[in-house]
This record gives sequence, structure tokens and C-alpha cells, in this order.
Amino acid sequence: MLCAPLGSFISNRVSCQVGIILGGLLASAGLILSSFATSLEHLYVSLGVLTGLGFALCYSPAIAMVGKYFSKRKALAYGMAMSGSGIGTFILAPVVQLLIEQFSWRGALLILGGFVLNLCVCGALMRPIAIKEDRKNIPEFPEQEFGPEGQKQDLKQWSVCSPLIKVWSHKCLCQCSWQEYNFLLMPDFVVLAVSVLFMAYGCSPLFVYLVPYALTVGVSHQQAAFLMSILGVVDIIGNITFGWLTDRRCLKKYRCICYLFAVGMDGLCCLFLPVLQSFPLLVPFSFTFGYFDGAYVTLIPVVTADVVGTASLSSALGVVYFLHAIPYLVSPPVAGWLVDTTGNYTASFALCGFSMIFSSMLLCCARLAKKVKRTHSRPASRETDAKQQIWTAELLIL
Repeated sequence: MLCAPLGSFISNRVSCQVGIILGGLLASAGLILSSFATSLEHLYVSLGVLTGLGFALCYSPAIAMVGKYFSKRKALAYGMAMSGSGIGTFILAPVVQLLIEQFSWRGALLILGGFVLNLCVCGALMRPIAIKEDRKNIPEFPEQEFGPEGQKQDLKQWSVCSPLIKVWSHKCLCQCSWQEYNFLLMPDFVVLAVSVLFMAYGCSPLFVYLVPYALTVGVSHQQAAFLMSILGVVDIIGNITFGWLTDRRCLKKYRCICYLFAVGMDGLCCLFLPVLQSFPLLVPFSFTFGYFDGAYVTLIPVVTADVVGTASLSSALGVVYFLHAIPYLVSPPVAGWLVDTTGNYTASFALCGFSMIFSSMLLCCARLAKKVKRTHSRPASRETDAKQQIWTAELLIL
């Protein structure tokens, strides 16, 4: 996810098709090269950097394309698309183990490299479409800025290094770049970005420390592993069903509130986790946390699209997923340090819970402030309109 902005940049500059195909080629090359690895450093570069970069180039353009293809049932489409990663992880885990037993780890990586090449086919099938917002954002330049009519006819004969062409190219590039990333100055997006930082910090440690915590309270190894299986399966169900629910007519206008509710519920689950110290109590936790985790993950692109619009969605998702990745990497070591310092998991889970609740409350407060401001601005605008009408009437009388 750290390289998600790069995927968005390539898809904006060329197309989503090219970005996904290039990502598929890089990911496949990384897996194939890893099968010939002779040292751990080799795997760091091939499997870690090359394959990771390839998947990053595929992820944000693929999610952005869903928003361009679907408008009526966007949340359900996102839910089905994003559930693929959970389904793939659930199915491929035993398959990869079987491949390792049959063909060794080198053969398994080689087969996976060929399998990942199917990303190129998926990218080729994503036909680019032009939406209304894209057409509105095409930069237009006045003819006067490029000299007289006779000079424009002679442009083909000019050198590529002509100062006029340099100025025009630089201005066009700056204009396009500004239109792609002008959402960074939007107050709503800034609040969303800060909220994502706190949300990502809270959700990551649970996946790392749920099994160790279950073992410390007396749960067996098989039951602890079963808790993670429940969480993963229910996460997939949450992706699809919550997307379907928020596409209903009664909830479609309140998707942001549904997102806040899902994040807040996950935060409450984290706060109550230290009290749950038996397997029968941890099973409902896995169901609840897994479902709402899948729910808000589905709504992240939807909420982002509502803030920035569909035209800037690819660039915005790149920034959002980049911000999501930073605390996602930092929070597990911090939680581990708290466990080592305090001798229990209470402080770690409490920090996760408060972080997610703060993320939800931040967006909620921003939404309420915007609503109050809009309510106060309506009477002022009506008063101004009335004054203008009186002033116009007086002029007509005179």
C-alpha cells in the first residue's frame, strides 16, 4: 500500500489497463525470480520489493475502475471486488501448502508466478470509459496564449525544443497535475485522511495479537487458530452484505454514517476484548470484529468517492491507502512494546479501541460542523437575496 500513489499516478498518466498489466508483469517476475533465490537478500529484493511493487500497481487502479463502472450499486460492487482478496487468501493457503509438499517451495513459487500472470488478462479486460467528470476536467487553453494563427500553422516545422512548445507543455502538465491532486486542499479530504490514520492504527494489532492473547487466557492452539478462521470468513461476508445493505434506498444517503458506525463498533470490540477470557466469549468477538472490519473496508472507496468525486478517485485512493499503510506497519511493534512493558494486552487493545473510536468521532464532528454551518448560511443567503430584490425594485422605480 505504500506504493499505491505510484499505481494511481501511472493509471492517471496512461490508463488503468496499463497500470494493472504492468503490475501483473512485475509481480509475476518477482515470484519467478524468487524461485531461483540462493539467499535471503535475494528474496528481499525479488519477493519483497518486486512482487510487492507489482501488487501495489494493480490494487488502486483496480479499485478505482469499480467506481467508474458502477454508480447505482457502487457499495455492493466494491464489496464483491474487495472480498476477492479474503476469498483468495482463504482458498490459496491450503493450495500453496499442497504445492510446497508436491513441488518444493521453488516449484510452488514458479507455479504462483504463472498464476499471477492472469492479472495481465484481468487488466486487459478493464476497458477504459470516459465519464462526465473526466470530460469536465480536461484543461482548456485560450488560443491567444499560443501566438497568431500563422505561428500555429508553422508549429509542425518548429524544433521540439522551441520555447513556445516548452511553455505550453509545462503549463499543460502543471494544469493536469493540479487537477489530479487539488483534492489535497479540500477540508473534507484532510479530515478523512487524518481519520484513516487513526483507524488504520487501531485495526492492525488485532490480526497480529489475537492468537497470542487467546493462548495466554487458556485457549488451545486449535481453538485460537479457529478464531482467526472465523474472523477471516466473516470479514468476507461483511464485505458483501454490508455493501448490499448500504446500497438500499433507505441507507444510500447515509453511507458515511454507516462507515462511522462500523469503525466505532470495531473500536468498542477492541475495548471489551481484555474482558473476554474464554473461547465461548472470544467467538462472538471474532464474528463482530470480523464483520465490521469487512464493512468499513468496503466503504472506504465509497466514502472517498463521495468526498473527491469519481474523476479524482484513483489519485485519492492512492493517497488514502498510502496513509493507511503507515500506521498499519507501525502499530503492531508499538502494541508489542506495550505488551512487553505492561505484561498484558490491556493497554495495547485499549489504545487500538480508542484510536478507532477517535477516528469515527473525528469524522462525525466534521460532518456535524458542516451541517451546522450550512444551516446558518441559509438564512443569511435568503436575507441577501431579499435585499437584492428590494434594491432592484428601487432602481426600477427610479
